[in-house]
Amino acid sequence: MSALRRHDKLPLPLARDLLIGNGSLVIGFDAAYRLADVYFPHVGLENHAGERFRFGVSADGEFSWVWSEQWQRTLTYLRETNVTDVSCVNESLGIRLRCYDAIDSEANVYVRKIVVRNLRSEPRKVKLFFHHGFELYGSPNADTAMFDPDSASIIHYKARRYFLVNGATDAGTGISEYSCGRAGGGDNEGTWRDAEDGALSMNAIQQGAVDSTIALPLDLEPLGSQTAFYWICAGKRYGEVRKLDQYVRDETPARIIARTASLWYTWVNKSNEDLSDLPEEILDLYRRSLLVVQTHCDREGGIVAAADSDIEVGHNDHYAYVWPRDGSFVADAMDRAGFHQIARRFLQFAHNTISNDGYFLHKYAPDGSVASSWNPWVRDGKKQLPIQEDGTALVVWLLARHWDRTRDLEFIRSVYKRLVVQPADFMARFRDPETHLPLPSFDMWEERQGVFTFTSAAVCAAMEAAA
Repeated sequence: MSALRRHDKLPLPLARDLLIGNGSLVIGFDAAYRLADVYFPHVGLENHAGERFRFGVSADGEFSWVWSEQWQRTLTYLRETNVTDVSCVNESLGIRLRCYDAIDSEANVYVRKIVVRNLRSEPRKVKLFFHHGFELYGSPNADTAMFDPDSASIIHYKARRYFLVNGATDAGTGISEYSCGRAGGGDNEGTWRDAEDGALSMNAIQQGAVDSTIALPLDLEPLGSQTAFYWICAGKRYGEVRKLDQYVRDETPARIIARTASLWYTWVNKSNEDLSDLPEEILDLYRRSLLVVQTHCDREGGIVAAADSDIEVGHNDHYAYVWPRDGSFVADAMDRAGFHQIARRFLQFAHNTISNDGYFLHKYAPDGSVASSWNPWVRDGKKQLPIQEDGTALVVWLLARHWDRTRDLEFIRSVYKRLVVQPADFMARFRDPETHLPLPSFDMWEERQGVFTFTSAAVCAAMEAAA
């Protein structure tokens, strides 16, 4: 126990080692294979993971969390897919894990397959433990964690957010060992401590600041292996997550993972470009980049800068926002690669968020609402626009490049007034009457106000594109 207590708080990594998602549900893992971020129902908006989720193994009276130093971990993806391929080995415990994580492309369901191998030549009873540190809507207050007997699952809920947790082994589907408890207050470290003796308390409900832990038992033959499945269903109502849970049971977790891997492999290889002259390692990096970028694209069009919450430590904010400038560059790159739908959705997002006066503000949340900002509306006692004008200009530039590639006249017609006429009129007005250069706005780093070469060049490109 003392060793566990020394290592129960690992240093925070600077980025997510693995990120998977479907445009509505996004999950990020840190270097210790702890589930660190759970975004729903938008990419980067509403992170429901408070404390990092823990994953542990009990065997022969010994217990170990997979994030501890006893484990050797290798975190990667199945090639050319958004399905993970994680290896975790604990020689002293005599256990090897091979894990595959996927999020269904259409349903808001996260599934993990765990292949557990016994490295010893005697039969063993093993338990897999899964701890959940949900903080719904990003707050630990007024949450409920409960065992639902109708689905034999654990459900965390608050208001319009429900997360159902379930699992299956060869012995059957459903949770038979669980604990719901208080977390993070006083002596209540959480139900993950309850797991460390190899048995859970079976407390069926708790409210307030809560967490939960479940166990899946396995019987391993000498040098044998068993497979377990674990899943989380995300929804806005009890009936919705119950329906998703039934979908996983009917479809089977194995088929969901296989189908998801096949879909992403097909998606990332659909380009008609001839890339045969590129080295294999460059091709792998190119396709992995496409998949990582896609995971940051919301179904409603927003493209976030980073779906990663670690920056919040010490900053009280994050990068899970849509910058018009950044989004335009990313959408243009994906458009050039042949993924026109990503660019089209981003342009529709821009159409819905641009002001009626024809300019974009600093940044936006993935649902299109105005995001936090440090650019003031007043300078030296006078009103100013808190904008980077290049952000407005680059959206118009992107639209013209998208038109050149696709010749999609119907789409251009649908956004023409708000993304061509209004911003072009604004940029024509927002100029110094003597120099005809853009009036001062914030630079691309959002630090200084002035007239900058990059902004002027972007406005020039946008005006030519509009014309």
